[in-house]
Amino acid sequence: MQQFKNLRWSVLLLLLTLNFGCDQISKKIVRTEISDYEHISIIKDRFTLTKVENSGAFLSLGDNMPYIFRLIILTGLPLLFLGYGLYFLFAKRNLPISMQIALCFLIGGGIGNLYDRIVHGSVTDFMHMDFYLFQTGVFNFADISIMIGVVILLFHSFRSNTLKQQID
Repeated sequence: MQQFKNLRWSVLLLLLTLNFGCDQISKKIVRTEISDYEHISIIKDRFTLTKVENSGAFLSLGDNMPYIFRLIILTGLPLLFLGYGLYFLFAKRNLPISMQIALCFLIGGGIGNLYDRIVHGSVTDFMHMDFYLFQTGVFNFADISIMIGVVILLFHSFRSNTLKQQID
């Protein structure tokens, strides 16, 4: 039983580290190789790289808030949520595997952005996609990890509700 627990912890730590590591490596490359607001076309103008330092939250929300509020809302609260998320992930042994994976993506991405905010004072965003009728804001790998985690959780929730309805 102890071997299973050690394997579980090792896999969870690996997933968390990979999410955080890929995010931080990509941001380090962007910080050293791309100038602020430089526009690099990767796939025509559909996928571009543009370095932006975001001192706010999603889509720069909260960027104009006073520093103390930004500190509390954009650093303190995420720190509490991520801490609880880590506790929940490692303390709850009976979580479905899909939920464990989702939490690793959410927490790994969240730690990546929080690390940037604490160490650099802003989050480095650099990818942008334009699909003609729809385009994204500028985002990073941590944001992708968070979105993957959310999609997995939604899928898990939908699947659980569907199975529950079939049983009832």
